[in-house]
Amino acid sequence: MRRDTAVAEHLPLPGVSFHILLSLLEEDRHGYAIIQHVAGRTDGALRIGAGTLYRALQRLVEQGLVAETDTRPAPDRDDERRRYYRITPTGRRVARAEVGRLAELVRLARASGLAPERA
Repeated sequence: MRRDTAVAEHLPLPGVSFHILLSLLEEDRHGYAIIQHVAGRTDGALRIGAGTLYRALQRLVEQGLVAETDTRPAPDRDDERRRYYRITPTGRRVARAEVGRLAELVRLARASGLAPERA
């Protein structure tokens, strides 16, 4: 199996970056919406601060995993100060590869008796 070096160079993903990519899989979002979505998906276990979010987004944009988009919601639902972000095709491949990497870690933990088998 050929290894995709464009994807492998991004692994392992930092946890915050992985959560951002997961959030953007569903739809384009602005920064505050990403913060809210991550907090909601994790039942508040992960609360990303604004500084952490925007540093991570900047890195993800520089790496080509996320892109800022010009597509905006209707003017009555928008704030012109917001920047909207979209996951790129490479970002999707990296997120998928990270899921595979994490699944392999869980498989190894189960094989060693550290994690329970599936119910």
